Amino acid sequence: MKFFLSFLSSFVLIISANAQTENTLPIDENGKFIQYEVVNSTSKIDLLQARANEFIKKKSKILKLKKSQSDTVIMASGKFVINKTLLVMSRPSGEVIYHFQVEIKEGKYRFWLTDFKFIPYMRDRYGNFVPSTTVGVPLENNPGKLNAGEWEAYKTQTFKFTKEFAVEFKNEMANAIPAAKVKPVEKKVVKKEW
Repeated sequence: MKFFLSFLSSFVLIISANAQTENTLPIDENGKFIQYEVVNSTSKIDLLQARANEFIKKKSKILKLKKSQSDTVIMASGKFVINKTLLVMSRPSGEVIYHFQVEIKEGKYRFWLTDFKFIPYMRDRYGNFVPSTTVGVPLENNPGKLNAGEWEAYKTQTFKFTKEFAVEFKNEMANAIPAAKVKPVEKKVVKKEW
């Protein structure tokens, strides 16, 4: 019986430790969180560029296009709001800003999201939630014991956002761009002949 209980408790500890590591982003060589993927594609490079630009145009509320170095490199910066939920009510507790980059080659492309920085919100005198500062705190930093629980929640929400963003981007890159709509030819009405 003691053997069974010790085995069960060690099994639960291993499962809980494994569950904690699943909801974190990998760290790159610079020590920053990163969501990085390389995707093979059968599409031509021009079509992949058009699809990536179309995706950024669709997401213009959260993604702002930066000046690109070349035609095959597309860079953007974005942000998303982190909500804090208590029972039924939800309120924004801050936003995370990030950098998004796509590099396209013939037959494949790669993209990554990195440089995640948290900016806390506060209420202004009108009751609106606004950023309390313009300087973000990198998510890699440890906040200490007091805010450790909230900080882990911010990391978890960032992880979920990056996974959803990656799936959405890959789906957009796999879909064909709809053909341009052709304007119907206007019929001119000749008043002389009727």
